Amino acid sequence: MNDQLSIINQQIEWLEVGTITSPQGLKGELRVYPDSDFPERFTQAGKRWLKHPDTSTITEVQLRSGRHLAGKNLYVIKLEGIENRSQAEAFRNYKLLVNKSDRPKLGKDEYHVSDLVGLEVYHQETGENIGVVVDLYSAGNDLLEIKLHQQPKTETKTKRDLSQVSRRSKRKKFKPKPDKPLTIFVPLVREIVPIVDICDQRLEISPPEGLINIHETE
Repeated sequence: MNDQLSIINQQIEWLEVGTITSPQGLKGELRVYPDSDFPERFTQAGKRWLKHPDTSTITEVQLRSGRHLAGKNLYVIKLEGIENRSQAEAFRNYKLLVNKSDRPKLGKDEYHVSDLVGLEVYHQETGENIGVVVDLYSAGNDLLEIKLHQQPKTETKTKRDLSQVSRRSKRKKFKPKPDKPLTIFVPLVREIVPIVDICDQRLEISPPEGLINIHETE
């Protein structure tokens, strides 16, 4: 297959729409874990691109066909030039890409994940800038993961003298770990997120009582 691939200009903006996880069967099909809510990314024939997991080299491929794997959050795709399981094995962990300019048209209240990540989050009632969107997850309803600007204060812990700990494995155990930033999860529904303004890079939330307790993190 490699002689059929052409290396693509790295300056093009790409969207990662899925990750190849493993071969499917014996005829060169590939399982893909989707990072896109648009099935046509995996089922509609046409140009796609693959990113090497180690070198990040991007190559063009032709998607022949694809289908959803019933009962699992996976798609099975057939790429031109991959005809058997042995060839398919070489593509584990490759990223499936599309050109960022090739975006499906969105309906009302639909957004691209890449447009939501990085938006500043404001409390609609108080006007307070409370955080920034760092990710989005699908779990029944879509959930925005928001990193709070005001993180909880942590008590300063007395550092242990690791020279008194003999074994290397024990030293690793007692070595202080950096604090993970606090994030909250907010359902992406109009009642709670009434305003999403991609142009101004902000969204506003109107959370019901008890959903988030911002001031408890002070």
